[in-house]
Amino acid sequence: MAAEFTILGSGSGGNCAYLETPEARLLVDAGFSGRQIRQRLAGIRRTPETLTGILITHEHADHIQGLAALAEKLQVPIYCNRLTKEAIESILQIRLNCRLFTTGDAFEIGDVTVETFSVPHDACDPVGFLLRTTAGNVGFLTDLGHATKLVLERVRTANVLVLEANHDVKMLQDDVRRPWSLKQRILSRHGHLSNEAAADVAEQIVTADLRQVYLAHLSRDCNRPELAHRVVSQRLEQAGARHVTIQPAAQDTPSATLRLEGN
Repeated sequence: MAAEFTILGSGSGGNCAYLETPEARLLVDAGFSGRQIRQRLAGIRRTPETLTGILITHEHADHIQGLAALAEKLQVPIYCNRLTKEAIESILQIRLNCRLFTTGDAFEIGDVTVETFSVPHDACDPVGFLLRTTAGNVGFLTDLGHATKLVLERVRTANVLVLEANHDVKMLQDDVRRPWSLKQRILSRHGHLSNEAAADVAEQIVTADLRQVYLAHLSRDCNRPELAHRVVSQRLEQAGARHVTIQPAAQDTPSATLRLEGN
């Protein structure tokens, strides 16, 4: 049975992806306004009304901006852990009807098995996901300062990986608009992955079954899509992994829909 996957947008201004299987229609994060999410779904002939659920990685604004509109108006089930729920409710000043999971647990939504795991990021209880479908597995590593052994093991079976490549270290260090305190946060072990760090992750987890890597959460000011692509693709080529397609995700436009057919 096939599955279809679309990154609706990814970057420091908002993050949201869509996975559809025969029995599930899921958003991973809702970091755009409700109107923007509706427009981007319409671009692939889908509507928020048909969503089966929304998976939330953590409470930062670029991952939850559209939650109030979707949750209150449409009653779409929201899946997150308890600390993330409490943080979101405090930030958005709403009460959410969440289906809570404990970080590290796995659960099912229709025909999708959702595996959750902890990632090092400066949020209350941030998680990554591995979404297992009969057509293939999709991993999410969008906000983390470094990749722990646990993180690497949990996404090693991904056929598709959404991998943060937030910044080029030199561009970040040279940026005159960001205060040093913010630069320290981004560069910290609970901040964001650089292009080189993303290349390290890709090299360590690549298998013959990894088909596609989306480079996600690129900084508008401190990175360039072609730079991120070059760093990661060169590393995988050096590792002999020329079978992997690498594509930077864009902030303003959805990626082309990827169809997973299984083996």
